[in-house]
Amino acid sequence: MEYVNLGSTGLRVSRICLGMMSFGDKSSRQWVLGEDDAEPLVRGAADGGVIFYDTADTYANGASEVVTGRLLGKLFRREDVVVATKVFSPMSDAENDRGLSRKHILAGIDNSLRRLGMDYVDLYQIHRWDPRTPIEETMEALHDVVKAGKARYIGASSMYAWQFAKAQHVAERNGWTRFVSMQNHYNLLYREEEREMIPQCIDQGVGVIPWSPLARGVLTGNRTRDGQRLTTRAGSDPFGDSLYSQADFDVVDAVAEVAAGRGVPPAQVALAWLLHRPGVTAPIVGTTKASHVGDALAAVKLELTGEEIRRMEERYVPHPVLGHG
Repeated sequence: MEYVNLGSTGLRVSRICLGMMSFGDKSSRQWVLGEDDAEPLVRGAADGGVIFYDTADTYANGASEVVTGRLLGKLFRREDVVVATKVFSPMSDAENDRGLSRKHILAGIDNSLRRLGMDYVDLYQIHRWDPRTPIEETMEALHDVVKAGKARYIGASSMYAWQFAKAQHVAERNGWTRFVSMQNHYNLLYREEEREMIPQCIDQGVGVIPWSPLARGVLTGNRTRDGQRLTTRAGSDPFGDSLYSQADFDVVDAVAEVAAGRGVPPAQVALAWLLHRPGVTAPIVGTTKASHVGDALAAVKLELTGEEIRRMEERYVPHPVLGHG
């Protein structure tokens, strides 16, 4: 495993972040694994040197945080692991149990810590932009979370570059804590983040930790051009259906060609491409099988040639902005 600083901070993270959305309560989604099934996968990642783990309050209605806390508690001393979670999504039908108000953020961090069984998280992220709450209120509340010792750093997730710049400006103007990371939608099928967000992050020293690095499995072949769904998740993922289209299969084919030439699974090639991209700190990789963990670990060592990268990139089709909702 390789380790790098998260953006311009001194926090060291592994170049692979294990996404914990796949773990928790099976009743939330068909493909979610319970704690017993998740343990060997998380243990495999830990044995491979992964020290960076990402979850969210909303994953499996909080059960993901519970499983994350229990498993990481078995595998690491608290100071040896980097734990990230998120706030924003509705956690009940209550009017204030959602969003980025001061009320919800301060309640959200306490609830997340209780589920995780931890005194603090290393990275507390806003899951999306909240148009109903002034950004000044949000940034001050996040600053107070850090000053209370409940989070070491704060991060953001998918939004427009102007929104991210505004949030950072508000924090700097008031002497509040700035975001150190951006968790955005970025992969070989969706590269719109290269236009504004990623250059902004590079310029400002913000770490980029992409979600859906394998395009919800599309880059690994979990769907076919003629519409077949080859995995449980592919057959029950309406959000993924909204992100990718028929035109994207030209890129999927190119990835498969490069992978075949290397004698490795397409997942390794797609992840290696991201790890070659400027500004990318650590893709957030979800897993439901031991082979998924193995592919992620192997991708760190896979060096792609310029010609292989060109073959995959040249078939890209521009997209409308996707993933902010």
